[in-house]
Amino acid sequence: MELLYGPIRDYAWGSRSAIAELQGRPVPSDGPEAELWLGAHPGAPATVDRDGDRVSLVDLLVAEPDRWLGERIVGRFGARLPFLLKVLAADAPLSLQAHPDPEQARAGYDADAGRPAGERNYVDPYHKPELLVALSPMEALCGFRDPAVSAEALAGFGVPALAPVVAALRDGTAGLREAVRTLLTWPAAQRAGLVEAVLAAEVAGPDAQLARWLAAAYPADPGVLVALLLNHVRLAPGEAIWMPAGNLHAYLGGTGVEIMAASDNVLRGGLTPKRVDVDELLRVLRFEVLDDPVVRPQPVSSGVVTWPVPVEDFALHRVTVEASGPEVRLALPGPRVVLCRSGKLSVDDGVGAVALDPGRAAVGTAAGGALVVGGEGEAYVASCGLR
Repeated sequence: MELLYGPIRDYAWGSRSAIAELQGRPVPSDGPEAELWLGAHPGAPATVDRDGDRVSLVDLLVAEPDRWLGERIVGRFGARLPFLLKVLAADAPLSLQAHPDPEQARAGYDADAGRPAGERNYVDPYHKPELLVALSPMEALCGFRDPAVSAEALAGFGVPALAPVVAALRDGTAGLREAVRTLLTWPAAQRAGLVEAVLAAEVAGPDAQLARWLAAAYPADPGVLVALLLNHVRLAPGEAIWMPAGNLHAYLGGTGVEIMAASDNVLRGGLTPKRVDVDELLRVLRFEVLDDPVVRPQPVSSGVVTWPVPVEDFALHRVTVEASGPEVRLALPGPRVVLCRSGKLSVDDGVGAVALDPGRAAVGTAAGGALVVGGEGEAYVASCGLR
């Protein structure tokens, strides 16, 4: 194992306290800090020390893929780290978005070849399923709820213009696509008026509160109403949400550990000033009800839990070590990334050992053995999901 240094992305919706507090830096930070990236994604690769310099993890993987990744992972995913670990800290809502499945990503990337960067939907040929584990109480929108519930919510605002959307929703899942399409293609000149009419309705309850909150930032965005078709999820620390391909979702606020397939393909549907391609979004969305978006931790062994997901790209484990207890041993395939969340920990993979304070991370190659975590505290361990 060796220390890993991750870049911080300064997106406008980021917190000025959460990541700084985690790393023991002064609060507030100089600007928003939205995501800490711990991986080898080309957009913002982490680095390690080499002879007094910091070297990109991407360069190390390319130079020695078999040592870093192992023959099995190279054969399955190529000479690249298939996962990306992040700390996400949101002080404002993120965009409504979805991600493609592997076939859609490959086809979309090929179709975008030669187009200007600003007109591309796909920046790489990979899918991007995600798992987010809450570190603090978090709010998110995740997956479509029962269309009948959404129909009653929209009808309750008493806005005549929404009648076609309400009628589509009353057709059940068969009408979800039409309801989303109608809202996202609402005439641009009429969008602000539609949102204003909803906000002017004398309606109480969580749907009205959510609409007012989102409209405060995006007063002319039909995504304010699309949000009311989704599950509004409130996560307690330790609970997670799983976002497979085609799942429409948005993080609304809070701090969590996120692990995903190493891709940056995002198809946005609203609540953003960025590019929205409605046709492409509708092509990848899965118009099905997600009854329970919450994933709860499952015990693996003493001091170790995981959140099972049906992909091979990644797995995430939380390790808790007690001061008076034994070290925790964790056998995982391929390279591992370890993030210390609290306490003072030692991490040894038989090749090298490092000491970690909160907010610091380490990486080890596939050549290492089982991880042995000692000391006292909590860590999140990212690995490939191959068994």
